Amino acid sequence: MKKPKDSPLTCSAGEDACDWLDEVKKLRQQISELSGLVATDVLTGLYNFRHFKNVLQTEMDRSKRSGIPTSLVMVDLDHFKNINHTLGHEVGNRALKQVANILRNEVRTTDIVCRYGRKDFAMIFPETHLNLAVKAADRIRETIAFNPVEYEGGEFHITASMGISVYMKTSILAMDAFIDSVEKFLYEAKQSGRNCICHIDFADLRRTTEISADERILLYGGDD
Repeated sequence: MKKPKDSPLTCSAGEDACDWLDEVKKLRQQISELSGLVATDVLTGLYNFRHFKNVLQTEMDRSKRSGIPTSLVMVDLDHFKNINHTLGHEVGNRALKQVANILRNEVRTTDIVCRYGRKDFAMIFPETHLNLAVKAADRIRETIAFNPVEYEGGEFHITASMGISVYMKTSILAMDAFIDSVEKFLYEAKQSGRNCICHIDFADLRRTTEISADERILLYGGDD
């Protein structure tokens, strides 16, 4: 059943000018604005961590039902602490905003971009296989590195490291474990020299996401 839309407001007294009617309209507008604030990060305008977890669980559940994978990309800005220490937090915030705009502009309207931490971002790619997510992430990585961050004292380039994995119909990980698995690839990218992408190996994808024969027997018994 579809949720009914708010009906047009009319004055019960039939008056054209109605103080109560104006007040209700203001309250509706404030509720709408507050709902947006609950789900968004103030600095970047991206979705926040709370919204990220809600959406990710929804997309993981959808992948279980449909059989179409959901890819998750974790993004960490390289040497961001040095920027804050040498140029100040305002310049650091400018870098965060620029990266947020790049992420927002480089994805599809169906993708979800969130601020995950101080210098971390997450991109949820619904109905997206790993190879397509890797291609999209690499394009975004190059765009971040190519565009300098400008400030009053000059400009500088910033790079990003990324970790990627995919959730499939046969995946058995809970949401937090899935996130942890992607963060491990992100850490691997940081350790591999930064400004690069690490992801689950295509050859290992089936082995690491499917239920083993022994696990299947434990879960479902011996019947096929």
